[in-house]
Amino acid sequence: MADARDITVVSGGAMRRFMLDAIPLFESASGRKVAVRFALTSEVQAEVEAGAVFDVALLPRSAIEALVRAGKIAPGSAIDIVRSTVGFIVRTGAPRPDIGTVASFTRVLRQAKTISYSRGPSGFYVADLLVRLGLAAEMNDKTVFAIGRPVGAVVASGEAECGMQQIIENQPVAGAHLVGPLPPELGNFVPYTAGFPAGGGDNAAARALVRFLRSGVVAPIIRAKGMEPG
Repeated sequence: MADARDITVVSGGAMRRFMLDAIPLFESASGRKVAVRFALTSEVQAEVEAGAVFDVALLPRSAIEALVRAGKIAPGSAIDIVRSTVGFIVRTGAPRPDIGTVASFTRVLRQAKTISYSRGPSGFYVADLLVRLGLAAEMNDKTVFAIGRPVGAVVASGEAECGMQQIIENQPVAGAHLVGPLPPELGNFVPYTAGFPAGGGDNAAARALVRFLRSGVVAPIIRAKGMEPG
């Protein structure tokens, strides 16, 4: 149970590997303890909407914006922390497809017998991307959704030939190989944003934590997790 001095953070689960490396550095530098609860974005958003107590919420920007509209996150408090890159995954040992351009990436998707993506934040991105590429109807019948496990696990098991998900979600998944990020022209990332509670006052420690997560000290950790600083 967090004590009165802890900084309480609610975070989307995709940020676990990043935060578990970054938080001890902040605690060591600041002398303050941080208590983090990780869960699915949809779960965290519902908890905040229901009145959960927190000092910082770290969620996809779309979720933070929805919570601002709901009156749960202070207007004007949203601060981008990372851009979580969406990568393309095949089974280990499979040929490495050419996804270097939008045209070649689209061709790979059309030729695939089955694809996989999640129903989480990167899944929303992929679903929108397929619409933008004019592939939504074509991909519908050959999509295997990853529910409760990384897309890489679906690909590694042979249930899908290839898949797309945030790179950080698939570090590492045995039997899955990251080909690389999707073409940058496709806006190939999910932005994760920090927000402070509406009516929470000026919590200096919470703001110090967010500044630290955006600092040069943390940037190498962000990049090591397959992301970019926000």
